[in-house]
Amino acid sequence: MNIVDRWLLPDGVEDVLPPQAMQLEQMRRRLLDLYGRWGYEYVIPPMVEFIESLLTGTGHDLDLKTFKVTDLVTGRTMGIRADITPQAARIDAHSLNRGGMSRLCYTGTVLYTRPENMLASRTPIFAGAELFGDSEGADLEIVSLMIESLKVLGIETLHIELGDVGIFRQLVSTAELQAYQQETLFDLVQRKSLVGLSECVAEYGIEPGLAESINRLPGLCGNIEVLASGKELLKGYPDILERLENLEMVSRGLQSRYANLDLHFDLSELRGYSYHTGIVFAAYLPGVEQAVAKGGRYDHVGEVFGRSRRATGFDVHIRYLLDHAKLDETRVMVVSAPAVNDDREEQRWKKVRQLRKDGYTVVEGAMEPGTCDFKLDYQNDQWELVPVVE
Repeated sequence: MNIVDRWLLPDGVEDVLPPQAMQLEQMRRRLLDLYGRWGYEYVIPPMVEFIESLLTGTGHDLDLKTFKVTDLVTGRTMGIRADITPQAARIDAHSLNRGGMSRLCYTGTVLYTRPENMLASRTPIFAGAELFGDSEGADLEIVSLMIESLKVLGIETLHIELGDVGIFRQLVSTAELQAYQQETLFDLVQRKSLVGLSECVAEYGIEPGLAESINRLPGLCGNIEVLASGKELLKGYPDILERLENLEMVSRGLQSRYANLDLHFDLSELRGYSYHTGIVFAAYLPGVEQAVAKGGRYDHVGEVFGRSRRATGFDVHIRYLLDHAKLDETRVMVVSAPAVNDDREEQRWKKVRQLRKDGYTVVEGAMEPGTCDFKLDYQNDQWELVPVVE
């Protein structure tokens, strides 16, 4: 074996080195502290589970992302998680099985069989929160917590996008299309291919009123006025009108809580279509194409675990946020060499312990030039901090 092959990592798999590793840990701590203040309890799901529970109710997309391995103890197929949300749903439905509302949070690494794009990691690190049980304000709570997650990391300028996958789902269900036809329309709506969509709708023989609704759906994106346009276009569908009312309620709540929040609506947003059942949302940073946080409603996923519950949640791509977070946490570095005299060494050790207790970073021994702020020096019969002048 070539020596290079011994340390070469697979494409999309990488180490997190200093100082980024500590920055990630600081981000993780801030987020978990935030979630705790909101009443969310921390859980640590395992990296691997039997594939039947790991992929239950999640759709084909997650199946393709998930590495499969054989359990040598049972002979059953296990999966290395590519998403932590299904694990949280299992914990709520089976491991905890509580009555009433349940709020859970987590952080951890997932593994993808393929990166989401050429430059993306296959081992992203996420933090997230999931809310289980019925609550009138659950959608507003979880979107607000997603926004707070970014603000606690020092990110103030955000672009929030809201949609609802249930709108498209009901339209194609009403059209009574076959599975392959629904998949074709799904792809065209996602790509906002208006010409192709119109041609397929005509080919499938969808009745004129419903055809118009499907054809115009990709154009229903923009500011709050999109909801009024949607209500007018889709007034013949009471369930869809309820969904639009919910989007309106969430948007009003967000605008009252966050001044000058940049809100965008896209009623044809189908992210996580096979997974989500209602409202979907995402957070973007200016000039950044990829969403840094996203989530949505996924009711009844826990049904296969014996407990059907309303559920909504989100996750934050904390590794992707490394270059954007403003942590403002600086360390004061102190270098201290052991003393030759035993009496002085005992005094020095007590001083080092106190400095560390007070928040200083103390390194015993030599340090590279320019890496420390103070040195511990014995002066006037005591150990004192002396500024290092390079």
